[in-house]
Amino acid sequence: MTERLANSTVLVVGGAQRLGAAIAAAAHAEGAHVTASSHAPRDETMLRIDLLDEASVAAAAEQVGPIDHVISTASMTYSAPIGDMELTRVQEAIAAKLTGPLLLAKHFQIRKSLTLFSGQVAWRPGSGTYTTGITNGAVAFAAQHLAAELAPVRVNAISPGIIDSGLWDGRGAEKAEFLSAAASRTLVRRTGTVGDIVDAVLWLLSAPFVTGETLRVDGGRG
Repeated sequence: MTERLANSTVLVVGGAQRLGAAIAAAAHAEGAHVTASSHAPRDETMLRIDLLDEASVAAAAEQVGPIDHVISTASMTYSAPIGDMELTRVQEAIAAKLTGPLLLAKHFQIRKSLTLFSGQVAWRPGSGTYTTGITNGAVAFAAQHLAAELAPVRVNAISPGIIDSGLWDGRGAEKAEFLSAAASRTLVRRTGTVGDIVDAVLWLLSAPFVTGETLRVDGGRG
């Protein structure tokens, strides 16, 4: 670690588990003062931010005060045939990835950067994945528009490919086969790791001439 974030303040929304927790730990190792948040904190050290509730976001912003970097990893994945679509579930997915980050931009006094999370489904339409794809695609446009809106604060997005982050553990014995198949579809012929995403996020936080971009970290999957 280089401590490139020494004495910076960092908020990781969705920092209770998986990628969010790993990003929070890595930012701390780089010398940052890190606050992690969750919509349902499990202990007193974690900040409560519910991206579906503007009052929650506003209260957290007042508690935290000015902050250098905000990273939102929050998501609520939802897939269903269009005929079975549940509007509330779609609205929750949009709030987690799109309108929630807009509330972060509205209420937090961000001094340096805002980093959002998109995803590869945005560019790979498939049956039943329209909610995830549309919200992820919208995040890429949000990064461009918020970069203009919040300038000189930098706004970027990360778009991960298939990452072995723990998300796929529920597949049980099928997980290894699934990840192997995903790896075969990348140019680098391997599965993405949590470290790949963490490295990309830390680079964006310390890249002062990059804004309005969506960085695809997917191994060059075609």
